[in-house]
Amino acid sequence: MAENILGLVLKSTGSWYEVLADGVRYQCRIRGKLRLKGVRSTNPVVVGDWVRFESDEQGGYVISAIEPRRNYIIRRASNLSKESHIIASNIDQALLVVTLFSPETAMEFVDRFLVTCEAYKVPVTILLAKIDLARQHPEAVEEFYSIYEKAGYRIIEISATEGEGVDEVRELLHGKTTLLSGNSGVGKSTLVAAVEPGLDIKTGEISQSHHKGKHTTTFSTMYPLAEGGYIIDTPGIKGFGLIDIDDAELAHYFPEMMRYLPDCRFYNCSHTHEPGCAVVEAVKQGEIAYPRYESYLKIMDEDDKYRK
Repeated sequence: MAENILGLVLKSTGSWYEVLADGVRYQCRIRGKLRLKGVRSTNPVVVGDWVRFESDEQGGYVISAIEPRRNYIIRRASNLSKESHIIASNIDQALLVVTLFSPETAMEFVDRFLVTCEAYKVPVTILLAKIDLARQHPEAVEEFYSIYEKAGYRIIEISATEGEGVDEVRELLHGKTTLLSGNSGVGKSTLVAAVEPGLDIKTGEISQSHHKGKHTTTFSTMYPLAEGGYIIDTPGIKGFGLIDIDDAELAHYFPEMMRYLPDCRFYNCSHTHEPGCAVVEAVKQGEIAYPRYESYLKIMDEDDKYRK
């Protein structure tokens, strides 16, 4: 009986996991007791996990342990839920695909994703996709830059169909484990196909449509890249509920706000109503983009509802 093999989880369907070990892909199940460990999580084993697995009496393979995670990206499983859904673990960076048109990505979604990356110490780059469409509305592109470049984020303009920005993204992926995320319809799969021609990503799309609309059964798939590294393609996410982030910490995850925190009159300032708040003053002066501050207030307000 093969025991205690170390492998990397490439794919999860909720009941089966594809695990890569020494160049061989194994189809594994998980031991029942593993499900109890992540009490608040809908998925105990996730793409990017390093796991230990062994063969069982039926000739199959069973995951018996999960190695400690370096980091992960997590979101609330569903509206007003106390459970979390971990999207992927052990990642070097995240790429958030955003479109200004067809479809329009909600800025609140962008901000929630960025806050989560900051909280879990995952560097993130914004990919402004379908840029050929967006350039027909230069004022919208300019406004987007004024919000997110000012906040300190790198933005790469891409058009997967035109090939624009693809080489820059490919360079960014080299030798790293990268999470690719965004709403449905922003062109994630098209981008993956452009970056790594010949990669078969149909299986992910089939399982995505099969599990359509079920937050607990939307799973990511990790693909090895020819030039080294992995890309994790995630099914389109509609919402991004935050979890386990205290109100008192929230401003620390907005980099442009973080710079002003030492100047607030009160050490426990909530940056909402207190006199002498440096953050509110910076918003008034245009140093912090108002839409970002608005997202901050909405997250604070919504977080209070979840705690009731």
